[in-house]
Amino acid sequence: MVLLHPSPLSEKKNTRTVGQSSQSIFLILFTLLMTTGIGIRLAYLQIIEGPKLRQRAEANRIRMIPKQPERGNIFDRNGKILASTRYSRSVYLWPMAHQKLSWSFVGQRLEKILGIPQQEIEKKLQQAGANSSSLIRIARDLNEAQITALKEYENELQEVEIHTDAIRYYPHGKELAHVLGYTRELTAEQLNQKQQEGYQLGDVIGQMGAEKAYERILRGEWGGQQVEVDGAGRPLRVLGEKQAKAGKDLHLTIDLDIQKAAAKALGDRDGAIVALDPKNGAVLAMVSHPTFDPNIFSKQKLSQKDWETVQGADHPLVNRALSAFPPASTFKIVTATAGLESGKFSPSTVLQTYGSLNIGGTRFGEWNHAGFGPLGFVGALQWSSDTFFYQIGRGVGGSTLIEWTRKYGFGKKTGFEFSSEETKGLVPDETWKQKVWKMPWTVGDSINMSIGQGALQTTPLQVAIMFAVPANGGYRVQPHLLKDNEQAKSWRESLNMKPTTVKILRDGLRKVVAEGTGKALNQPTIPTVAGKSGTAEAWKGRVKQNHAWFGAYAPADKPELLIVAFAEHSGGGGGSIAAPMILKIMEDYFQRKYPGKYQKPATE
Repeated sequence: MVLLHPSPLSEKKNTRTVGQSSQSIFLILFTLLMTTGIGIRLAYLQIIEGPKLRQRAEANRIRMIPKQPERGNIFDRNGKILASTRYSRSVYLWPMAHQKLSWSFVGQRLEKILGIPQQEIEKKLQQAGANSSSLIRIARDLNEAQITALKEYENELQEVEIHTDAIRYYPHGKELAHVLGYTRELTAEQLNQKQQEGYQLGDVIGQMGAEKAYERILRGEWGGQQVEVDGAGRPLRVLGEKQAKAGKDLHLTIDLDIQKAAAKALGDRDGAIVALDPKNGAVLAMVSHPTFDPNIFSKQKLSQKDWETVQGADHPLVNRALSAFPPASTFKIVTATAGLESGKFSPSTVLQTYGSLNIGGTRFGEWNHAGFGPLGFVGALQWSSDTFFYQIGRGVGGSTLIEWTRKYGFGKKTGFEFSSEETKGLVPDETWKQKVWKMPWTVGDSINMSIGQGALQTTPLQVAIMFAVPANGGYRVQPHLLKDNEQAKSWRESLNMKPTTVKILRDGLRKVVAEGTGKALNQPTIPTVAGKSGTAEAWKGRVKQNHAWFGAYAPADKPELLIVAFAEHSGGGGGSIAAPMILKIMEDYFQRKYPGKYQKPATE
């Protein structure tokens, strides 16, 4: 019997066949998985990451060279330039520059030339983002030495570019600081707030005054060139260009000549002067002291000396024309109005005045400590009798006096364009006193308020609006700074006062200057003037230093110029301190406008 045994060769063949079949399946699956993975990765890169990668590639190939717009000019009512543009050289960098190996050297060199810490430069570039395709300004207003140094090392600073920028310039410096305000580069916080409005890193913005109030009109629109560059960053061709759009010019109601005269009259005294057209509220001048030079904010970096000029204890950035103080006896205009309009006192009312009055157990004194005998409303305004107006305030009561105080515009903002800088002042009432002092309103509060004292707080601008009421025949005007051609009635509202009330106020204010406490303004160098003084009790530390007020308009019969002068902690009275300021301004105005009509002032 023959036995058949499987040969070793046949066994090997069968084993190999099985192995090859498994290997083929594995290879097929592995290939499919790899192909699928590659496909998913390609899809991810193209669909998900595609836009970002294309943007990155474009950033390396296409760059934007920004063109800053020129800010609109600002003119006074007669076309005289108040704010304009000067041109300076600025340093720009591509944000990707500090990602390169050469940055450590470039950064150190720029720090030395520009005087800006390298970390500060890097912070700006990082804020823009390494993939930004726009140039970023890191320094502006270069001096000649800096420009020369940058040129000297230009082979080593190939990522650095110098361009011409428009810089804000204020030719009259301090004289219009609180009217115009200033511009300065956006802070990081402001940039976050303003990016949606088209602002960008390195942009400037109005920070106060007209620059802030009319930012949208003045700022303009950025332009620039879209440039294709090679691998070394050298420009190959311009792909597109958008012209920068300059901001619109602004024409203000300010009269530069009156503004300069007011600044000179106020001099180094702390305080404010406001001049209005009493017919429509157009602001002709607004001066505040201490002041500052707005041109310093156009510098790349303020020096310690610069900071000291704007951060002093006397707060030079504060516009005192829009800050609140007790109005003192100027407020007797409101008290007289409340008395006559209430019906409790007639135009023919005569009251005895005294050295003092004892009301509710409290003694309220007369300013001359003697009284003036019997007085009517005109005489009481003429001599500014406290005891006369105490009796009016007591007679009409707190609610009526407060009502007319608010009708005159006190206790609220005036509608003037500088809303963020203007305080509304304070008109105290029963609610306020209960909240603050936990006490009811008393007759003593009405008496204090009747002469502009107590808790009452008003701004020089509000006081000017008060004086405009008798000046224009009974209308409360809205002060404004933007010149236009609207009729006067668009800027004023009638207080519906009796004609007799208006006449008594006008007669009384004229008597103040002709024969009373304002005789400093009864001069042949100017037309007839009507006005009212005020001296508010005030303390500076432990020393009593009163505030001095005077408000006046001229000509008395047909007013065209109204001025309120306020001297903070002057230590003197309104008639002796504030009235002479108004005289200087009125002499300058009327002598210039009507040459030869009024006698010129004697040379000092």
